[in-house]
Amino acid sequence: MTGDGRVTHRSGGQLAFPQALYTANWRRDGMKAAARTGPGGTNQREIGPIGTTLRAILGFAFLFGLGIPGGVTTVHGHYEYRFDLLSVILGAVVFPAAVLAWHWWSVRRRSTPLRATGPVATSINLLVLVALFLIPFYAPRIYFVATGAAVFYGASMILAALRGKAGCEVTAISNWLLGRDDQVGCPVFTPIDSLERRPKAAPER
Repeated sequence: MTGDGRVTHRSGGQLAFPQALYTANWRRDGMKAAARTGPGGTNQREIGPIGTTLRAILGFAFLFGLGIPGGVTTVHGHYEYRFDLLSVILGAVVFPAAVLAWHWWSVRRRSTPLRATGPVATSINLLVLVALFLIPFYAPRIYFVATGAAVFYGASMILAALRGKAGCEVTAISNWLLGRDDQVGCPVFTPIDSLERRPKAAPER
């Protein structure tokens, strides 16, 4: 240690105590933030009981009612449950990988959280969802794209309900894996989440 309060390394370099302390604190805080936002983190819930319940119900309906069986199948007027492998592969592997790749690329270009929750972004998201889930009606030969999307969105809604994350479920899996909190507007869940986050008026005395 020199007379001016600095630490001298054996190699002859010098590192001021405040700089070393700042660097150590920055690394420690960064590790804590990663632990909170990464897979298995314990962030505060952003959605209320109505948003949580609705995500769970719709998630199970999409995943097990539409996605995994490859749609609603009837044989001689009777419902038949089946396992559609192509839909599961698309929804469990292809769609999550594509969204994750886009999300990772987007993260490299921006450091601040994405908040595409305005009316324009929400309307575009709605159009994409409608186009996806109407595929069996206008292009029945590629029905598996719609049912694969049902697997992806259903699993994402269940994950969002478990983690308590707001916004559209399209980023639920990639947010969890990347430790992010980017949100896209959802025509169903965003209004509900906004109402549940609205502060309640204090009771009159």
